[in-house]
Amino acid sequence: MPDPLAEAIGLVGYATQSSGVGGIIKARVTDFRVEEIATPVHLDNRGRFTVAKITLTNWETNRFCNQLAAKLRIPRNRIFFAGTKDKRAVTSQLFVIDAPMNKVADVELPDVEIEVLGRTHQKIGFGNHRGNRFTVVVRGCCDQAGRPLSDSEALSEVERITAAMESSLGANRFPNWIGPQRFGSGRPVTPYVGREVVRGDFEAAVMTYLSMEGENEEDEAASIRRSIRENGISEGLVETMPRWMGFERRMIEHLLAHPDDHTGAFRQLPNNLQLMTVHALQSIVFNKSLQRRIEAGLPLATPVEGDIVGRVDEKGQLDVNSCIVAEQRTLSRISRNCELGRLMTTGPLPGSDITTSKGKPGELEQATIEAEGLADTTWEVEAIPRLSTKGTRRGLVAQFNEFSVDTVPLADAQTMGKRWESGPQEGDRWHPDGACLRFRFTLGSGSYATVLLREFIQGPLSKM
Repeated sequence: MPDPLAEAIGLVGYATQSSGVGGIIKARVTDFRVEEIATPVHLDNRGRFTVAKITLTNWETNRFCNQLAAKLRIPRNRIFFAGTKDKRAVTSQLFVIDAPMNKVADVELPDVEIEVLGRTHQKIGFGNHRGNRFTVVVRGCCDQAGRPLSDSEALSEVERITAAMESSLGANRFPNWIGPQRFGSGRPVTPYVGREVVRGDFEAAVMTYLSMEGENEEDEAASIRRSIRENGISEGLVETMPRWMGFERRMIEHLLAHPDDHTGAFRQLPNNLQLMTVHALQSIVFNKSLQRRIEAGLPLATPVEGDIVGRVDEKGQLDVNSCIVAEQRTLSRISRNCELGRLMTTGPLPGSDITTSKGKPGELEQATIEAEGLADTTWEVEAIPRLSTKGTRRGLVAQFNEFSVDTVPLADAQTMGKRWESGPQEGDRWHPDGACLRFRFTLGSGSYATVLLREFIQGPLSKM
């Protein structure tokens, strides 16, 4: 069955030729748990900043930061964290906050637990963590015909897929696609906005963010966006917006006060979300280049002549500055080092300075850039220079560790979310009587649990 979300973001194809176990993730919020593996922060009683471990249940990271800033009466940009996490989940991560410890400890918000650890002189930023530890329950496993799988059948299929991935990619490796969270899980709007940003058309960028419809959005948001598409913005529209559409509200209020200042309206988004729009556009190129490579029959973990490869550092991350082109005379040695995990093959996150690979891999990368209409893009954003990007490379495969799978009992239907209560819909691949599998694993910074799990589920991305 066609999967519009997967096709839009280039997340098509699998590492193995398998049936998968089907099922859905996040049938209830507590089924998806993420614990950040933090880079150590040096504590100092004389430090300016407060360090806190914060556990969020069903909170989008940026919206939580806005609420926290309001409670502390500080600007939003005085709150620092290493990475955004899944919204419909229980997440635990470090925050560094430019506010007194006692004030942070006194904050009360629903479904938020704050543990103050001390003070520090250090800020933290995006990617400033070693990875994440996941515990994810996949419920309602079934075969491709919709028949529920037993516990033993589901576990056997997981074992087959794990073995097949190891055979084609190496132990504990999977394709390093960029997951749907980068694009907006309910509404993959960010790459469309980013496309307008790199063109310098901030009016189009703002209106795209405000009005683009999303297949999985709440009815209330869908109605607001439809009204903007049909009637534009107005004071009355602001009055009808739900509180959780805070970013949209601020953008509209800015435009009502300054009708021609679309750049200023775009700046109402948090800085990291502004940057995310450009990153999402780059990510489309990476994903679709990876997809083209699979379709062309080129290996992912093993380099071919013309590939750009880079060193794997002590954190398991790509050292971009070490990248070189694999030539015929060096291919055997480079392949051996890729097999040993010392080097990795890479794909493009384009920018003003990034170069494509050579040979057949380069042809596929360049074809993707041209197909996306980005061949003449300079990636220089004059209106907001910090959004300009030189580009970089990203590993084509990623490592997962501490992997285990077991079964859990069927849950009480009364504890489940609306989707479970409604039962399987057209295009779904799950059955309420199917096995429930609990996956545990760790991933490095920048890799996505959803991408690894889809290798086992093998159902439509938009229906997972």
